[in-house]
Amino acid sequence: MELHSAGENALILYLGNATSPEVSARVQAAAAAVELALGDDLIDLVPSYASLLIIYNSFTTDHLSVGRRVRECVTHLAAAGELEGKLVVLPVYYHPEAGEDLAALADRAGLSIDQVIALHSESEYRVYAIGFAPGFAYLGEVDPRIAAPRLSTPRQKVPRGAVAIADRQTAVYPAVSPGGWNLIGRCPVRMFNPDASPIMPVTVGDRVRFEPIARARFLALGGEL
Repeated sequence: MELHSAGENALILYLGNATSPEVSARVQAAAAAVELALGDDLIDLVPSYASLLIIYNSFTTDHLSVGRRVRECVTHLAAAGELEGKLVVLPVYYHPEAGEDLAALADRAGLSIDQVIALHSESEYRVYAIGFAPGFAYLGEVDPRIAAPRLSTPRQKVPRGAVAIADRQTAVYPAVSPGGWNLIGRCPVRMFNPDASPIMPVTVGDRVRFEPIARARFLALGGEL
C-alpha cells in the first residue's frame, strides 16, 4: 500500500501494481473503509484498477489528518476476494447485424461466430474501472482466444449499447461516441441514465455476465439497430 498527494485536496492510495480480481477487491474494501472514516470531510472517491483517488474538503480538514485516517482505516482491510460485489446479468444480441466486427474477430481467432459468442458469454467479468465516458465500465478479463487489439482506425460513431472487445477487456458503450474497440453485439440495457436510480447498473467491484438473446427479445427490451 502506498499513499501519495494528488493535489491540494486529494490523495491517491495505491493497493497493488497489477490488474486482478484480488486487487480490485482490495480497492473496493478500501473505498468502503475510507468513506466511513472520513464522513462529511469526504467529497468524492474515484476507484480504478489498483488505486483509489480520495478528494476531501480542505475547508473542514487537512492533508495530514486525512492521511492519518486513511492509513488507519486501511491497515486491516477485508481479505482480498471477501467483497465480491453484486452479479449483474446483461442481455446481448450477438450478430453481425449488431456487431460489425464479430465475423472478422471470429475469422482472425480461427473460431466460428457461435464459438466466439460462447466464450464471451460464458465468462464472468469484474468491473475494474469506470471512465472514458459516464457508465463506460472496463470489464476483465476476456478469454485469450477472443482477445483482439483495438482497431487501427477508430470509428467516428459507435452506437449506444455496442458490446465490444479490446485486448483482454470488454465493455458496453453507454452512449454514441467515437471508439476503436471490436464490436461483437449490442445490449439494450442503458449503462448510464441520469433519470434512473441508480444511474448506472454496475459499479467498480461488481461482477458482470452476458446473456445471449434473440433479435426479437433485444428489440422488445428497447434495443435499437
